Amino acid sequence: MPLRLRRRVRRPVSPSRRRAAVTVVTAALVGSVFAGAVSMAGTPEEGTAHAADEPRRARPVPEAETPAKVQARPALPKVLPSEIRTRPGTVPPSSVSVVQIVAHPDDDLFFMNPDISQSLHSGSPLASVYLTAGEADGVNARPRDAAGVAADKAGYAEARQNGIRAAYAEMATGSRTSPWDRIAIPTAGGAWAEMDVLRAKPHVRLVWLQIREAGSVNGDRPHSLNGLWHGRITRIGSQRSTGTPVAAPFTYTKEQVVETVAGLLERFRPTFVRMQDPSPGRDQRTGKLRDHQDHLYGARFAQEALHRYAKSPGHPHVVVQNYLGYPTSGLPHTLDAEAAGAKLKTLKTYAWLDGVADCGTVAGCGDLKVAARPTGRGWTQTIRYARSTSTSWVQPDRDGGLLAFSVLDGRLGIWRKTADATDWRGPELLPGDGIDGGVTSVALPDGRVSVYGTRTVLKDYRREVVSTTQAAPGGGFGPWRPLGSPERNDASGTSDISAPAVTVGADGRALLAVRDSRLRLASREQRADGTWGPWRVLGGTNLIGDPVAATDASGRGYVFASTSKTVLAWTRRLPGAPLTGPARTGLPPTTLSLSATASPSGDGVRLWFRKPASGDLRSADFSGTAPAPPFTELPGTGVAGFGPVSGGDGLLAVRSRTGFLATMSQGRTGTGKTGVGSRPLWTLDRFQLAGAPYAGTDGVAAMGLDGRLHWSPAGR
Repeated sequence: MPLRLRRRVRRPVSPSRRRAAVTVVTAALVGSVFAGAVSMAGTPEEGTAHAADEPRRARPVPEAETPAKVQARPALPKVLPSEIRTRPGTVPPSSVSVVQIVAHPDDDLFFMNPDISQSLHSGSPLASVYLTAGEADGVNARPRDAAGVAADKAGYAEARQNGIRAAYAEMATGSRTSPWDRIAIPTAGGAWAEMDVLRAKPHVRLVWLQIREAGSVNGDRPHSLNGLWHGRITRIGSQRSTGTPVAAPFTYTKEQVVETVAGLLERFRPTFVRMQDPSPGRDQRTGKLRDHQDHLYGARFAQEALHRYAKSPGHPHVVVQNYLGYPTSGLPHTLDAEAAGAKLKTLKTYAWLDGVADCGTVAGCGDLKVAARPTGRGWTQTIRYARSTSTSWVQPDRDGGLLAFSVLDGRLGIWRKTADATDWRGPELLPGDGIDGGVTSVALPDGRVSVYGTRTVLKDYRREVVSTTQAAPGGGFGPWRPLGSPERNDASGTSDISAPAVTVGADGRALLAVRDSRLRLASREQRADGTWGPWRVLGGTNLIGDPVAATDASGRGYVFASTSKTVLAWTRRLPGAPLTGPARTGLPPTTLSLSATASPSGDGVRLWFRKPASGDLRSADFSGTAPAPPFTELPGTGVAGFGPVSGGDGLLAVRSRTGFLATMSQGRTGTGKTGVGSRPLWTLDRFQLAGAPYAGTDGVAAMGLDGRLHWSPAGR
């Protein structure tokens, strides 16, 4: 994030309990596999849908990196016993390995929490990688205290590291002064990086590449990740922090940055990667990037490294989650008061708000620029995903079975469950890489299933819509078919398109819609011969997030898209008719994550969403463009949380405050079964999910941070 100025530290800093043990070591680049059994789905050999899981042999790791024993499970939300019940844990934390890749120290705390704290509480291995030193102007002071403070970029980089170490130690152990061991490790790019290991929980690690940052959100700074990506410079230099065990400065080429990040992926062997948004768009009035240039291009380097890592044999499957950055400012808050308060507490620790000098360095014990406004621009009250919000990634097949789709290693993973089976088979990985997270699926009238998503082409950087369809009902899927993009080029809008929303009429013709970089709805319609018409702009202004679509029992298609203040609707009243709109629904602000299904009543569609800043669930039924009644609220859910609501006929599924999957039975009208005091009764599955859950007639599905499919049958 851009750094704001802070007060100067004028007194000597005394040594303390949090003094880091600094040891320079030569460490071999070895990886570690965190393998474990899971109950729902396996990880077969690539391309084999029915193969059983095969255990992977763990590689040796240095003693300082040996994962700690499994920690206690996270505490449950503070709700009444009558509101919630839990299922026994089925996924050992050791089967999950999380890597986070961010541009600056604090990008993770502002934009990825509370997901980070949930991972830390689970006891799973977690490594956070910081690409740049975050040195900014080198002034560690609040704006009111900045005058006359001498710039010290190495010292400011150290202060930010101290703040991050304190924040992670506090989240993981409860004490911000829990000590770290700081070591130097060689990188695959030919230089050295610093790795910090939390002594009390050595499965928690921080890696500092210490590359120079741009020093400006949008300014023309050729010596930056931006300039390196576009070839304006051939090498980028380092900015080592004071106290770092990395002994000498270094430079990297573009190729060496990619090699370095890919090498860290090989070292930590993640099942789940958190990274920033590589296509945040541009402000239409100014033409400037909506996000920091380091965030955008750091994410593109991470994409390139993930693409390379995916080709290496033997690693566990990887699920990727992208997070929005600056564009979250001014949008409805997604976190309830308790979650937002915990997130703010962590930022205050990072910002060294209390001024207690307990880190043992003269650079300062945190980031005083952030101390001027630890909430950021509303960032501590929200978290938003740039991908993976679709709840339509599971489809019934013609024979009563189910198909599930998710993106693993940049490829489409396909799972199958027959009607009479309790277990799923898969994943089978479809050929074709570069697929972004967040696919959606639709059933065709002839019994086949189609999958739609977006694909990132790295060579000339662009994103495009793609689709694949079964050759025959119950059969295999054909090659990906490119359907293009409403964007002219990457330079004009950073290829900022949403995931596609798709509705299919009774005649089998599909209509797909995406939000473009100018925050409008654009669509393509399938012709009777199967070809596709041109992209058309269907209007709407300031659309945020991914649109959703559904088709009702009469064959009418609906598309919904959020703004910061309401929801807009488009309708396709007859098969083959154009999509018309936008129409104002009259709905209040939402948290922007929507889901839509055919209404259980058989008339129209049902839209699910959340009330801002509460986690409460709401739904609205549409048989035209206006809901009647306006909406139904399910207050006091107890589990809170954020993200899409999946409402099947008989079941609800959501992400809870702990990050666990939460499910509840509901009637056909959408009301939940209740416990004492007429409050909803939820059940928690003790695993943390990736993306959005799916709730259907037969049960609930979710992808875990272990990269595997989890299934809870209805009635369990």
